[in-house]
Amino acid sequence: MQVRHRMIRVLLSLFLAALLAGGGAAGAEEAQSVDYAASVALDMSSETVKAEARVHTFVDGDTTHFTVSDGAFPNGILRARYIGVNTPESTGKVEPWGKQAARFTRERLESAAGIIVESDTGKWNTDSTGSRTLVWVWYTPDGTHWRNLNIELLQEGLAIANSSAQNRYGETCMAAIAQARAAGLRVYSGERDPEFYYGDAVEVTLRELRLNSGSYEGVKVAFEGVVTVNHSNSVYVEAPDGETGLYFGLPVYYGYNLSGGGMEILRAGNLVRIVGIFQYYEAGGVWQVSGITYRMMKPDDPGNIRLISSGHEIPWTETDAAVLMEGVVALEPDGEDDAFSEAEEFDRAFLSLATTVTVSPLTVQGGYTSIPGTATLWCLSGGTEVQLYLDGALNESGVPYTVDELRGKTVSVRGIVGQHNGEYQIYVLTPDGLEVLQ
Repeated sequence: MQVRHRMIRVLLSLFLAALLAGGGAAGAEEAQSVDYAASVALDMSSETVKAEARVHTFVDGDTTHFTVSDGAFPNGILRARYIGVNTPESTGKVEPWGKQAARFTRERLESAAGIIVESDTGKWNTDSTGSRTLVWVWYTPDGTHWRNLNIELLQEGLAIANSSAQNRYGETCMAAIAQARAAGLRVYSGERDPEFYYGDAVEVTLRELRLNSGSYEGVKVAFEGVVTVNHSNSVYVEAPDGETGLYFGLPVYYGYNLSGGGMEILRAGNLVRIVGIFQYYEAGGVWQVSGITYRMMKPDDPGNIRLISSGHEIPWTETDAAVLMEGVVALEPDGEDDAFSEAEEFDRAFLSLATTVTVSPLTVQGGYTSIPGTATLWCLSGGTEVQLYLDGALNESGVPYTVDELRGKTVSVRGIVGQHNGEYQIYVLTPDGLEVLQ
């Protein structure tokens, strides 16, 4: 019996020793973790080009637009592509860990006491598109110590290598990647990103759908946006685009079969995740998403529409009539998946389709009524012609406006940019969408 007790005590001692040894090894491994983002020094006397910067627009994890005083950049805007890193996508086809990488970059730079961008050589160099400048991004949290954000993204496992060894901080970049891989961080974890939905839908952005519509016809897609207007068994959903500063939108057709819980999700001002089939609606002449579902008994079903948050303001972007109806916008390709490979000009109205705008003043010249309760109006703003379609706008008596009562009046409208028979229109779909100014 005593022998048995001694054996038990020995086994317990060995077990405890193993535990302690394991803990010690873990502690040693943790102690060996290196903060590579702080291990390199910002040398202001080196031959590289440097500029103090502040954020103009956040785009994604490895792309930011900065305002700089360097005269080499039009309007003082440096469109930065981070050297040595490639974060997962979050602006076109959304990839696992892409949203976390974008948020990490935003949080670091929003709270920074200072930002400096640095070239890799003695001049500013551009990426393969020729439209973005390759830079190292340095930030200081406290005004004293500088951190290299490119390297920090690598050491946090939020980016993979992108010619990481072939630059001035290449050795540190590779060490940061090796450490992140050994620790199994994020993109190296082999685990699922809790913020990415692994259903059978293609995760995209509204910009991606609008600019590459033909690539997704008949495809089940998922995207996020704010619900703006509910009208005629559809809602309009839009989201801002960091690259352009514009909003992109789409109509989402829910039909007649969506449950009460689903309709609560589609309230105006809700930020939602939409899952459905992307298609061209011939009768309406628009691209839209349809076939959406909400299974109340399975709220975590990745095929469900889902509420992300509520209480968001509807943009109602104030827009000059001439800019909206006659303006053009030059867009740069947003990666290899864009339908265009070089800078291309688009009608501002085309890019604004399905988004909310405020336009004022407009003088009503005339119009017609084809469906009772609706009206199509021809208006002028300066020398710009604007066509309005009223379906739901009510006068002070609570009844739909007529062409006769508006003819000759100057009005302000809040509506959705649409298209009918090849002509751009503003759909005025809410009771308070039209205001008579005089």
